[in-house]
Amino acid sequence: MIKLEGIRLLALDVDGVLTDGGLYYGPEGVVQKFNSADGAGIIELRRRGFPVALISFRDFPATRRRAADLGIELLCLGSHEKTEALRNVCKNLSIDCEAAIFMGDGLMDLPAIRTAGIGACPAGAHPLVKTECDIVTKKTGGNGAVREVVDMLLESLKNG
Repeated sequence: MIKLEGIRLLALDVDGVLTDGGLYYGPEGVVQKFNSADGAGIIELRRRGFPVALISFRDFPATRRRAADLGIELLCLGSHEKTEALRNVCKNLSIDCEAAIFMGDGLMDLPAIRTAGIGACPAGAHPLVKTECDIVTKKTGGNGAVREVVDMLLESLKNG
């Protein structure tokens, strides 16, 4: 069992983690589909004062809208260096990176996963990412994977 008691931040990639990784193009640009169960879990974490950050290579208006709806203020969108973004978020929160979970699904997420105290990924993550993560969810990105990790955190908060 993974020990989550010292974790003080949940940092998430977006595409392939909060979404299924699909990019839906329409006349207004990219539209993303998010999972309501993931959102409900994030809202509950935020309600308890637990910080959540989004760290993504892309910066879409749909991501910003979803973050606003969920009360996520820690946004590092358009981040080409996710490790640096994670370090900056941790520094701003006055926590060590060891106190963070980073959840990603692709090879470009590996440095941030390695930097965080706990690495997590959805079931559909790249095979090499899965080998380096402490938590591999049963569900895929955009289909409740984030909720699995959030539920683990909520349980640790209840017990801690």
